[in-house]
Amino acid sequence: MKRTAAFLAAPLCLTLVLAGCSASDPETSDGRVHLTFWHGYTESDGDVLNQIVDDFNASQDAVVISTEVNPWDVIDDTVLPALSAGTGPEIVAMPAERLPVYADRRALVNLDGFYADEPATPDLQPGALDMVTTDDGAYGVPTGFVPLTMFYNKALFAEAGVEVPTTWDEWVAAAKALTVDADHDGTPEQYGLALADHATVGNGVWPTLFYGNGGGIVEDGRAVIDTPQNAETLRFWHDAIAADSISPTGLDGVKGDSLFAGGRVGMYVGGPWMASVAEENGVDYGIAPVPAGPQGQAASAIGVAMALTVQADDDQRAAAQEFFSYFLAHDQAVTWSLGSGWPPLRTDVGPDEVAENPVVAELTTQARLARPLLPGVVNNTDVLEEVDKLTQRAMAGQPVDGLLAEAQREIQAALDE
Repeated sequence: MKRTAAFLAAPLCLTLVLAGCSASDPETSDGRVHLTFWHGYTESDGDVLNQIVDDFNASQDAVVISTEVNPWDVIDDTVLPALSAGTGPEIVAMPAERLPVYADRRALVNLDGFYADEPATPDLQPGALDMVTTDDGAYGVPTGFVPLTMFYNKALFAEAGVEVPTTWDEWVAAAKALTVDADHDGTPEQYGLALADHATVGNGVWPTLFYGNGGGIVEDGRAVIDTPQNAETLRFWHDAIAADSISPTGLDGVKGDSLFAGGRVGMYVGGPWMASVAEENGVDYGIAPVPAGPQGQAASAIGVAMALTVQADDDQRAAAQEFFSYFLAHDQAVTWSLGSGWPPLRTDVGPDEVAENPVVAELTTQARLARPLLPGVVNNTDVLEEVDKLTQRAMAGQPVDGLLAEAQREIQAALDE
């Protein structure tokens, strides 16, 4: 896999950290255990998380957690060097796809014991737990797990007189009705669908489509992308786009966001932030599950998790797990969900408890569809690069069978590294 500069530069003193050394005594003169928590929630979600931390600190007098906020990419670039120097955090949050990378680098503490303590860990969404689990066990606690969903432009739907689709065939039919090429020049002024063919939101759009037709990418550590089901999926969507120009080609996720925000697209698969994007741009939007494919309905999920680093000593590890239990408790789960926009992580928090946020309530009903993207795959970056190559070239009309065979070889090679 491709390592970041931080991974390549990790000095020898990381070995000392991994062996258990710590930069300082966790207990200061006040007799309490102190921990540092790095996270990348920089918007209103960060305010809510910081408040939960403050509430935890105020709820007892044995542990104090201090938060440090930086963009996710800054955390990714700096956490290993900081741990190497003994100046890193005891708790760190990260996009879930990075978790197996750091577990593989032996920078995180195994949390199987935490999950074995049933009173401390309520029932979580199964996919959220899968998201933080590698072949060697659990290495994180989820802070966010949300399926991709379909946003649609209500005004365009009303004008075209179409209903919200629930199957692929209905999806294509609705997209045709919503596509407008007024000057008949072959380039629609309005598209029925913005289906990005590479660099999609959370890299999850095409896995979602593969799931819907019974396909996949990786299973049990082996590449499974070269299948008849995936070939059928690629042909179906290429033919639908090529026949009626229902979506632009060569589209990435950023351009897809912009098209929907500009009111030029009837339907778009995105993450929960698209609700804010639509509101900021005056788009009257609705939310619905991604339509079911021929073999079923599923949606790739975006996730974030917090983990315990090897810099923590025994007292800090115990204190961190007290915080994890506090964060997952019912009241905090509702507070975090409403404030962050993520659907609840607990299975016993229903849509009625988060009804004051309609987006969260709708996503809560869709949580059953969520599937983590490449859980436990260390070199997921290389795998997803190959998926991007495959889907972009397939939507450009290149022969699918050869593309899938090539993707199978390259993905398996990445998994074998």
